This record gives sequence, structure tokens and C-alpha cells, in this order.
Amino acid sequence: MTRPGPPPGGSFPARPGPPAGGSFPARPGPAGGSFPARPGPPAGARPGPPPEFGDDETRHPAVDAAVQSLANAATLAPADQIAQYEAAYETLRETLATIDQT
Repeated sequence: MTRPGPPPGGSFPARPGPPAGGSFPARPGPAGGSFPARPGPPAGARPGPPPEFGDDETRHPAVDAAVQSLANAATLAPADQIAQYEAAYETLRETLATIDQT
């Protein structure tokens, strides 16, 4: 089976260009010629950053280390990120299991 090639003579016919006048016809829009306004955000206060949790003594060091390793993984190659995510997951899973046992 052969593939089709260029036509005999080695050139292709010219493609049609833009319409005469240099511009395309306008697309039809909504009645009245304008679009309705987009809705804005809901009224009220927007959520801000989470509050601080106090001093570091109330936090769990293993959880803090796992969270920090996830933040550090953002600078790694994707293949290395997977290993970091799996290690953090395992640390968090083990930590939660020990908390549940107490």
C-alpha cells in the first residue's frame, strides 16, 4: 500500500485566503448588543489565613516533620516527590494509629 503524495508537478493548489475586505463578519450577540454582568463574589468577609495554633509545644513533632517534608518535596523531581509523599503518608498513618491506641 502506498501513501498519497504531492500531486504531480510537486506543488499544491493555493488555499483560499480571508474574505475580501480584510475582516470577518461580526458574530451575532445577545439582543440589545451587550452581555449581562457577571455575578461577583458573595457579600461578607472572605476567609483569611488560618489562625496560629499557639506555641510549638502543643504540636506533634512527627506530624510537623511529615508536613515539612511535603513542603520540601515541591522542589524535587516528580519521581522523587512520590517517595517523599509515601514516606509522609506512612509517618502520618503510624502517628494517628498510636494516638488512637492511647
